[in-house]
Amino acid sequence: MSSAPGPSVPPLRVLELYSGIGGMHFALNSCGVPAEVVAAVDINTTANHIYAHNFPLTPLWGKSIEGIQLGDFNQLSIDVILMSPPCQPFTRLGLKRDVVDQRTKSFLYVLELLPRLSPPPRFILLENVKGFEESCARNALVEALDQCGYSYKEIMVSPTSVGIPNSRLRYFLIAKHSDEDFCANAHSKILECFPVHAEPGVCEQSTEAPHQPQGPFLYKLETAEEVQKKLQQNQDPSIRQIQDFLEPNVDLDQYLLPPKTLLRYANILDIVRPICRRSICFTKGYGRYVEGTGSVLHTSPKAQMEAVFRGLAELSEEQRLERLQTLSLRYFTPREVANLMGFPLTFEFPEDVPLKQRYKVLGNSLNVVVVSKLLQILLS
Repeated sequence: MSSAPGPSVPPLRVLELYSGIGGMHFALNSCGVPAEVVAAVDINTTANHIYAHNFPLTPLWGKSIEGIQLGDFNQLSIDVILMSPPCQPFTRLGLKRDVVDQRTKSFLYVLELLPRLSPPPRFILLENVKGFEESCARNALVEALDQCGYSYKEIMVSPTSVGIPNSRLRYFLIAKHSDEDFCANAHSKILECFPVHAEPGVCEQSTEAPHQPQGPFLYKLETAEEVQKKLQQNQDPSIRQIQDFLEPNVDLDQYLLPPKTLLRYANILDIVRPICRRSICFTKGYGRYVEGTGSVLHTSPKAQMEAVFRGLAELSEEQRLERLQTLSLRYFTPREVANLMGFPLTFEFPEDVPLKQRYKVLGNSLNVVVVSKLLQILLS
């Protein structure tokens, strides 16, 4: 005689703070743990429009976090808090004003509320930029977690750790309340790969290359070490090729780099081909600014970069442009950027969101696959 099935476990109740375009929500959906986002909170109207388009049934609070009272949060009976606070106070290119920056105010308010949440959340996941780990905000976070009885792990990982050809090194903290304890030395140091009970083989390897004086031809403003590092990344079989993330049919006229950009910035462009296994981090300025905002794609199968760039400075402006245009350099489309950031094919932009805004909200988002793997570790 078969036994009756046990009672089903109710889904975890999740609060998604700084919800953006829903990267955390997509990661939650793919991590394999039953969960429900009971409220998402963000003040960015464009991001909220995109979030609501993809998650029309999720309660979306378009208000500042500081304007939400403790009682409103407690009514949600939160099991999990997911959050990606504003990164500008901690970025290497910013002023690094840390807790003095007004954009950190809402995060400090969350830390103020944490000891008063009833019941206390069982799990917390936070994402931010490299640099957060050295901030006063991070110190305030771990102090609050210690006081509230959480154990936690801090991790610095990039999408290359999960086979995605995009460098986006980010700080993550995953925390469990005392009843859901990690191992005893949970917060002894910041890890540089996924915790040991993740799937084997996902630890990101160093991409530092040994110095080789007889390096390849330097056709741009790069050092031999930088070029060698890129060559090493492109030879890593654990990382997929860019072509796996491209759209089949792209309107080149819409995405080709304009002549002025080619002439002015050719020597600082990060150029990748479909067979490459690397690309640099896409920021919110992609498509508007050039330096350090993301890679561009070399789409011409015939033109060779070394031949194009050799002796380029000695040519007239007209000749330089003619040669550079043979590469057919284009921007990645927003869909392709979303693919490289791990968003599923079900993710969509509403048709009325302009191209510039699509790049901007993607640049402010996170890698869905990386967060999904961390949620598997945290919630399992």
